[in-house]
Amino acid sequence: MSRLYDTHCHLDFQAFDDDREQVLEDANEVGLERFMVPGVSAEQWPRLQQLVEQFASWRFALGLHPWFIEKHSLNQIDELEQALDKPKERLLAVGEIGLDATCENSELQRKLFIEQLKLARQYRLPAIIHHRKTLETTHPLVKQHGPDSGVIHAFSGSYEQAMKFVDCGYKLGVGGVITYTRAKKTREAIAKVPVSALVLETDSPDMPVCGYQGQRNEPARIAKVLDVLVELRDMSKESLSDTLWQNSCELFSDVPSASSGHVSG
Repeated sequence: MSRLYDTHCHLDFQAFDDDREQVLEDANEVGLERFMVPGVSAEQWPRLQQLVEQFASWRFALGLHPWFIEKHSLNQIDELEQALDKPKERLLAVGEIGLDATCENSELQRKLFIEQLKLARQYRLPAIIHHRKTLETTHPLVKQHGPDSGVIHAFSGSYEQAMKFVDCGYKLGVGGVITYTRAKKTREAIAKVPVSALVLETDSPDMPVCGYQGQRNEPARIAKVLDVLVELRDMSKESLSDTLWQNSCELFSDVPSASSGHVSG
């Protein structure tokens, strides 16, 4: 079975509190071996780190997500810097950060985004970037302030928009969006960009794949995303899976190792 890496899932969220270990077992059944779990708010970071210590397959990032802008302040940039200054073994990125046009306080969003991009550059960590109706405003900030690598989470846009980020050294997060045939522009972009620029993700418990609307999304459904991507790229599943695994490990400087279980200790 191919090795898979869910490069973006919120397994620490309360939606998984009742059956987290079962969800991980189901994910293991489809070949998922590693999970990147991003931070979203300063108040969430401690719980996230506690859960990471329980599961050997988890990696994590710390960041201030624009969806939770009402919880954020510029003072928390200092907290983030302090956390990054005392690196933990599986703290591999800064994120989830970005701009969201559907959220309030765009000026604070912009200030926080820039400062977090600067920290990612300072600590030589990739950035996990959220966008919603903001690709055109995100790109120049990433180019000016961001690190040399990162991922555009849940990429949704044109080939031209995609290549602007790829040319900056960034990967594109491929998730449930491509399972919807109506997402024509995004599907065409994902089919055309270099395969070296792609990584898989689910954004669990959000962004359900086609056929599961209204249900909690789970990492195991990454298998459906992969099936669609195989069709779009016209590659064998084995070859594509191997490439995506290597892309993911490269993105997070996450050294490939022998297959391992999910629970530790």
